[in-house]
Amino acid sequence: MRLRVEFTTEPFDLDEAPAHAVVARDVVTGARLDAVDVGPFGNTAEGDADQVLGAVAALLRESLEAGATRVSLQVNVIRDAGQGEGDAT
Repeated sequence: MRLRVEFTTEPFDLDEAPAHAVVARDVVTGARLDAVDVGPFGNTAEGDADQVLGAVAALLRESLEAGATRVSLQVNVIRDAGQGEGDAT
């Protein structure tokens, strides 16, 4: 099974990325995930379910330890090409 995770960490700082955001981004870019996209207001990554779930556990633990007061995330199952169109949530 493949999964897509979308997440943000708070509090926001528009002047520079806070430590918790840097840590969370480092976790997903360091994990063996596909299609990693990091941005100032949201991040996404896709990959095998085991890799995504491991990365989610690490980013929650490490970003909270680095000062995040809130982590918002969504995990979606990505359907295989033969299963129909769209994502299952």
